[in-house]
Amino acid sequence: MHALNELSAGDKPRAYAELEASLSALLRGEPDFVACAANTAALLYWSLPELNWAGFYLLEPRSGELVLGPFQGRPACVRIAIGKGVCGTAAARRETVIVTDVHAFPGHIACDSASNSEVVVPVLDGDLLLGVLDLDSPVPGRFEEADARGLEALVRVFVAATRATRTCQPLARDR
Repeated sequence: MHALNELSAGDKPRAYAELEASLSALLRGEPDFVACAANTAALLYWSLPELNWAGFYLLEPRSGELVLGPFQGRPACVRIAIGKGVCGTAAARRETVIVTDVHAFPGHIACDSASNSEVVVPVLDGDLLLGVLDLDSPVPGRFEEADARGLEALVRVFVAATRATRTCQPLARDR
């Protein structure tokens, strides 16, 4: 595994392509959803610079809430309602949300006061919401469109790798 230090905007597509290849190899043949999520979070946390948290919130079908899943970083909030905070907003919209200053985001849920910026990518299998991938940084404005596109590609790798063995029962958008 390699760390991607001090990435310039021009380097990000190449760096994310490398991460995509690494993640594909890391997840290949692993049948356990949680193990794949744990390794995905670890790869991101230890490879991308200027992060203080990387992990998943997974949709719990019974409650309809996002529940803390595998992550790297300080202890985090356990449950997030759909539509609340950055994670809940990304889940409700089913689109990536980049927040350059979390303190200015209405309804931000401060799990770690050291976080200043955030990017959240919904984890979707077609129209089924499985959860979100959440990355936090202590650096204001850390995330940009190149990060969003790269992380979306990594989420697609994760979803494809876990599709056949997924044991959770995601909710369709229309429910």
